[in-house]
Amino acid sequence: MGRCLILATFVAVCAVPVRADERPADHAAVTKAFVEALKKAEFEKATKDFDATMQKVSGADKLEEFWKMLTGQVGALKKTGTLRTEKKGKYNFVFVPCEFEKRKFDLKVVFDLDGKITGFGLELPRGDHALKPPPYARPESFREHEVTVGDGEWKLPGTLALPKGDGPFPAAVLVHGSGPHDRDETIGSNKPLRDLAWGLASRGIAVLRYEKRTHAHAEKMVKIVDKITIKEEVVDDAVAAVALLRKTEKIDPKKIFVIGHSLGAGAAPRVAEIEPAVAGTVLMAGNQRPLEDVLLDQVTYFFSLEKELTEARKKNLEEFKKQVARVKDPKLSPDTPRKDLPFGSPAAYWMALNAYDQSATAARLKQPVLVLQGERDYQVTMADFAGWKKVLAGKKNARLKSYADLNHLFIVGKGKSKPDEYEKAGHVDVVVIEDIAAWIKEH
Repeated sequence: MGRCLILATFVAVCAVPVRADERPADHAAVTKAFVEALKKAEFEKATKDFDATMQKVSGADKLEEFWKMLTGQVGALKKTGTLRTEKKGKYNFVFVPCEFEKRKFDLKVVFDLDGKITGFGLELPRGDHALKPPPYARPESFREHEVTVGDGEWKLPGTLALPKGDGPFPAAVLVHGSGPHDRDETIGSNKPLRDLAWGLASRGIAVLRYEKRTHAHAEKMVKIVDKITIKEEVVDDAVAAVALLRKTEKIDPKKIFVIGHSLGAGAAPRVAEIEPAVAGTVLMAGNQRPLEDVLLDQVTYFFSLEKELTEARKKNLEEFKKQVARVKDPKLSPDTPRKDLPFGSPAAYWMALNAYDQSATAARLKQPVLVLQGERDYQVTMADFAGWKKVLAGKKNARLKSYADLNHLFIVGKGKSKPDEYEKAGHVDVVVIEDIAAWIKEH
C-alpha cells in the first residue's frame, strides 16, 4: 500500500524474475508487439514471447485478468511514447511510456538471455525531482552506509543513515507498503522513505531502510507465490532489520523504533510483538479495517471519479465485490484459485491476513504507538483513523494525529485526492518529520 494500493498489487503480481542478457536481441520490436497485443486484447499472442516461468505465473488468462482490471480503473490505452532501454548489471529493460485515458505509466519489460520476456511491471513516470533532497534534510549532519539485512537466501541490501557524532543514537527501521519496493519506496518522482530517513537522520535519529524482498528476490518469490503471506513479504525482514540495529555500533539498543507505511504500518504491531527490543511503533496510513475492505473502497472510489460508469466498469466492480466476499467466506481454503480472489493474490495470503488482527495486536502492545493519517488519503482513509481511535482509546501510551492537507504519501496537496497526484513531485511534509522525531526522542 505504499504506492497506490491497486498499482502496487499489479506490480507485485506481474513483476517476475529476470535473468542475464548477454546477447543482442531486438527487444524494442518484441516490446512493441507485446504492447500492441495487449491493446488489442489478444492475450495469447501477447504471451508468445514469455519465458517458461512467465508462461506459468502470468499466462494468457492471468494477463487478461490483469489488463481488464487495469483498464477498468484507468481507461483504455490511448497511445505510447518513445521507448527507452537500460542495462543494469546483466539485465536489459525496455520502458514504454503509456498514456491511458486517466493517467500515465511506464510499462517496464525485462528480457532474458534468449530475448524472451521474463518480467514486466508498471511504474509511475520518474522525474529529476527524485534526485533532489527534501529542503529539511541536512546531508552534512549524517553519513549513509551500505548494510545487509538478514542472512542466507533472503538477505537484503540496505542503507543506514547514521548521524555524525559519538552516539548512542535512537534508531528507526522503515517498513514499506505493498508491492516490490526499493529501499526508498520510489513512487514516480517521489521517495517517501528516503525523505523520512534523511529528515530524521538530520535530527539525530539513525534510520535503516532496505530493499523489499519482493524487489530484491523477485525470481525466488515467484516460485513460492502461492505460499507467500505478510510474514514472508514484510514481517520477517523487518524483524531482521531490528536485530541488525541492536548490534550496530553507535545505536542505542533500547531505543529502536519501527516506522511502517501503509501495509508496513499494518504489519508493524506484529513486528513489535515478535521483537520485544522494539521501543515503539509509528503507523503511517495503516489500515485498521480488513485489507479487502480497504481495497474495495479504493476500487469504488476510482470508479466514482467517472461521470458515468460503462457496463464494463460496472461488471468489473461487481466481480471485485465477489472476490472480496470470497476472502471473507469461512470456506476460503488454500485450494481457492487465485483468479477468484482480489488481484490474483493467493489464498494463503488472505488466510494469513484473516488470522492476524492488527488492531488487537497494537492495543495489547506494551510499547507506545503513534498513529499518523493524511486526511486527503483516499487509499487508507479517515474511516481507518477513526477505527484506530476506537481500538486504542484505552491505551495510555497511544497517540494519534491527522493532517488536513496530506495524502497517502504524507505529501501536501489541495482538493480531492486523485491517482494522478502521485505523479507530481513532492516530499513528505516537514511537520510529519518533526512530529515523529519529537515522539521518538520523548520515548
